[in-house]
Amino acid sequence: MNNNSVRKQTISGAIWKFCERISGQIISFVVSVILARILMPNDYGLIALVFIFTTLCDKLVVCGFATSLIQKKSADDKDFSSVFYLSFCIAIVLYGLLYVGAPLIADFYDKFDREQLISVIRVLGLGLFIMAFNSVQQAYVSKHMLFKCNFYSSLGGVAVSGIVGIMMAYKGYGVWALVAQNLILTTVSAIILLLAVRWYPKLCFSFGSLKNMFAYGWKIFVSSIIKMLYNDLRSLIIGKFFTPADLAYYNRGQTLPQLVDTNITGTIDSVLFPTYSKLQDDKLAMIVAMRRAVKTSCYVLMPALALMAAVSTPLVSLLLTDKWLPCVPYMQILCFSFMFSPVEMENLQSIKAIGRSDIVLKLEIAKRGIGALLLVISVPFGLLAIASSMLIGNIIAAILNASPNKKLIGYSVGSQFKDILPSLLMSILLYVCVLAITDSLSSMASWIQFSVGICFGISVYVIVSFLFKVESFLYIKNMIFNSKQRL
Repeated sequence: MNNNSVRKQTISGAIWKFCERISGQIISFVVSVILARILMPNDYGLIALVFIFTTLCDKLVVCGFATSLIQKKSADDKDFSSVFYLSFCIAIVLYGLLYVGAPLIADFYDKFDREQLISVIRVLGLGLFIMAFNSVQQAYVSKHMLFKCNFYSSLGGVAVSGIVGIMMAYKGYGVWALVAQNLILTTVSAIILLLAVRWYPKLCFSFGSLKNMFAYGWKIFVSSIIKMLYNDLRSLIIGKFFTPADLAYYNRGQTLPQLVDTNITGTIDSVLFPTYSKLQDDKLAMIVAMRRAVKTSCYVLMPALALMAAVSTPLVSLLLTDKWLPCVPYMQILCFSFMFSPVEMENLQSIKAIGRSDIVLKLEIAKRGIGALLLVISVPFGLLAIASSMLIGNIIAAILNASPNKKLIGYSVGSQFKDILPSLLMSILLYVCVLAITDSLSSMASWIQFSVGICFGISVYVIVSFLFKVESFLYIKNMIFNSKQRL
């Protein structure tokens, strides 16, 4: 496939992926706001704890084979079907372990309602069987860059599950509204994707196929497990040593900035991995694509997070009510923590696409080892220190991930941080200016503080970008202008 064809597929895939995320996340965000206003922090604390265990099992179900299917140049029906049957068998084993182990988990986390925690674990665990099928579907979609199908499945799943969740919350089902929402989301999304893609497992299975893919995929799998355990380690520790409400406040403070990061960086990453895989033999084309991705995603993500941090108090009060205001300090710190995720993720995707899963694993061990050490040191100093340790750890992770690409494709750490420096400096300026404005309006209604802060912040960022002719600003402006001309 030539570079022009890859470029067209990438742009088309990025548009559909962005539409999927934006439309789905808008609905999801509205639903989450409504639910947060109805439900209590303790409900969210319990579901956050259970998600740690079910998400770990989800990762174990996939076992890195989904990434292998995308990376493998000649993956066929035998490969996809073999991965499906293996994943389903793993799901059966893991659900059995979850079911039996639920009382042990409840005994360890003794600050939570024991019987309710056991029941929620056992019911949410049923989603593993859906994940076994959906993970292969998602790999098929990414492999063939059929992101239009993802748009419909994601939108349908979010809409149906949101309606059910809100209705149950209003009727007083508490945490079970969140359980139902999660299970219905994955089920409806899988059904719609099945109808759209029409991929079905065939009656074929090959241990040889799995063995070949596992040689690449196991390192990615172990890396993802290490990353997930590291990310969830904070919640596990908070759930043990602090109250369910504390866990809910911390997770809520993380949710909003993570939502912004997922929609921007996640959209680009999901499209770029298959793109990088197609360009893995053309290092020059890869470095051009990667530089553009890093610069553009940072130019958009950094100010968005800085703006969210600056208006976090009126934002939380306006959307979630004052009962959630304790999450504001964590949100502000974590907004800055996620700013460096494009550097970390784009480098990781290029290394994976080249086929150097061994480097990915080594990086993950080093990054998460350092991050875990920082976390352990921070625990005695409280939740703010725990959040701060994540910020420091993410900066270190970005530097470590960028290091190998100087040798692999000629894109050094210094060059990468030079590329993102304008966006970082402008975002810091934006944060300081908007925070000063919102503080001066603290006596006014939350919606006034929020509206003025948002409008002022966007104006500052655009004006500075225009005056200093920031390259990413000009690139986005030209891309929008050219798109209008084609219409």
